[in-house]
Amino acid sequence: MVHKIIDWSIHNRFIVLVLAIGIFVWGIFAVKKNPIDAIPDLSENQVIVFTEWMGRSPQLIEDQITYPLVTNLQGIPKIKYVRGSSMFGMSFIYVIFEDDVDVYWARERVMERISTISKALPEGAAPQLGPDGTGVGHVLWYTLDAPEVDLGEQRAIQDWYVKFALQNVQGVSEIASFGGFQKQYQIALDPNKLLYYKLTVPQVIAAVRSNNNEAGGRKFEMSDIGYIIKTSGYLKSVEEIASIPIKNQNGTPIRVSDIGTVQMTGETRLGIFDQDGEGERVGGIVVMRYGENAAEVIDKVKAKMAEVAKGLPKGVKFDIVYDRGELIKESIDSIKHTLIEEMIVVSLVVIIFLFHWRSAVSIIIQIPITIAASFILLNAFGISSNIMSLTGIALAIGVIVDNGIIMSENAYKHLSERYAEVMGKQGSAKSDDGS
Repeated sequence: MVHKIIDWSIHNRFIVLVLAIGIFVWGIFAVKKNPIDAIPDLSENQVIVFTEWMGRSPQLIEDQITYPLVTNLQGIPKIKYVRGSSMFGMSFIYVIFEDDVDVYWARERVMERISTISKALPEGAAPQLGPDGTGVGHVLWYTLDAPEVDLGEQRAIQDWYVKFALQNVQGVSEIASFGGFQKQYQIALDPNKLLYYKLTVPQVIAAVRSNNNEAGGRKFEMSDIGYIIKTSGYLKSVEEIASIPIKNQNGTPIRVSDIGTVQMTGETRLGIFDQDGEGERVGGIVVMRYGENAAEVIDKVKAKMAEVAKGLPKGVKFDIVYDRGELIKESIDSIKHTLIEEMIVVSLVVIIFLFHWRSAVSIIIQIPITIAASFILLNAFGISSNIMSLTGIALAIGVIVDNGIIMSENAYKHLSERYAEVMGKQGSAKSDDGS
């Protein structure tokens, strides 16, 4: 088979040359389309199910949320295994699929199964899917440099302005906020006053919930003018919450302010984010979508951050804490230089040791064609240009020229033998004629 291919190539040199040029051009386009990253993505093909049920112990979370979810999610097709983790107020389920399963198909199957078992979970526990990112999807970390703005306002800017703007960038799966205080209204009840007025905590919760609502009415027409009737009942201040009536006792309303205090404060935190020992900061983590080009996503996010910065309050600016784009650039540049150096060194070695320019050119020309063709295969198998893949290509340069050297030496040997045989026959023929 190999002899037939070689024989066909020798007799169809023009076609072989055109095919080689075509593969080289195709490889150049493949290089431009191949996603670039610093490190290979070796994470498992997984879907994360997150459930929040605040205030409950890990054992209760395990019994009523994690265990039911794990047992019901195990019947999904093309699944390898399911792992569960329970902690205070939160449950995490990791559904691991086979490597050849499309991640969005897997997310659809998990969502279908969750919709059937959500009714069996406790009230207030709503499972939701995690972002469609991977374990190496954190490509950019940033903080808000705002020394004159309190942490509550910084977190509000991050959650209600910056996050929504950056989340629209193509290739971004999620913007995870961290740091600061999430503003909320808190009602601190006095147990003694509850006992005195014969009230319970569910009664207070029901009263606040029913008074924080809007209702719409019908259209009312008068004098050929239409009026839309509605009630505006959303709570807007601490005073409004404090004045909510809970119960009527002997004609006197018992209000929230009679049994406790209402205050604007931050949600209870489990930790803080301190930057360089200079104090707390508020910021976000850019999570890249599955299968995206990390370098392109980072560039797009930075361009969007430049636009968003124009709308930030005075004295507030972005401070990038972690940028994988710099790591990608340095890593790729280092590998590129190594690749070029190896190509030059290998070419010089081939020229010096063969000392025959036609043979050397036929071998050296294989290097760029083979490297370009390798990127076609990288795209076909969904492998990005990273430290591992490019290093493998650099190490394979020696193997690439080995085959060419062996073929050239073998051809040269057979041609020499054939030349010696022909010359020998011609010499014997001359001697016969002379005799």
